[in-house]
Amino acid sequence: MGKVTLIGAGPGAADLITVRGARILSEAQVVLHDALVSEDMFAYCPNALRIEVGKRCGKRSTAQLFINRQLVDLAGKYERVVRLKGGDPMLFGRADEEMQALEAAGIAYEVVPGITAALAAASSIRKPLTKRGVSRSVAFATQAKGKEGVDVELADEAVKADSLVYYMGRDQAAAIAAQLIAAGKPADTAAWVVEAVSTAQERSHGFTLGQMARGDALAWIHPDQPCLLMIGQAFARRAGEQRHPEGLAAFESAA
Repeated sequence: MGKVTLIGAGPGAADLITVRGARILSEAQVVLHDALVSEDMFAYCPNALRIEVGKRCGKRSTAQLFINRQLVDLAGKYERVVRLKGGDPMLFGRADEEMQALEAAGIAYEVVPGITAALAAASSIRKPLTKRGVSRSVAFATQAKGKEGVDVELADEAVKADSLVYYMGRDQAAAIAAQLIAAGKPADTAAWVVEAVSTAQERSHGFTLGQMARGDALAWIHPDQPCLLMIGQAFARRAGEQRHPEGLAAFESAA
């Protein structure tokens, strides 16, 4: 049996993968990768067999059970197998299901962390996730599905967090903002959308929570780009701050 390594590719830019991740990727014989992994990333493993097993919201995706079986099967054929995941494997990456499959088959594996999109986005818009006297708690959230497949309300912990970063919330932006306002967050709370962070397609735009609830963010969001919703007063404009080429100028005019 070979060894499987789950590697976090980071938010998009190929040079944001960790040194360890790049080294192990260069030694891989076969790489199962997400749909959003940058093409530039494969310069680290030019001779490896590449298998796309990505998942895209609203588009044809690879079933998780099939990915699990492939990992097990390939570990029986190759010594060095890499499962390359966007962001960090341990955050909304279904790593637990893949690790369980490998453990059940008795296959050795390792996990190499990556930079999750929230951290890259905070750096890109120059807004810390935590801020002394303003934000002492951060929640990473995604929309949950109930038994009937219907979106359910945000968890109390997410609502109460000073800074909330919402993954895969593009289509629910207005509903999420409305829920937060109904739960007591002020309508003038800063609310950012950051798309395709760290890639050539990156865009960002600042709103208020009230504007997001009204549908302004959904009208701006690109329908095919991955995006984050970043909500909280830590993301508000600082006194004397230089204008961001797009986002801060928009936020100033909206405030």
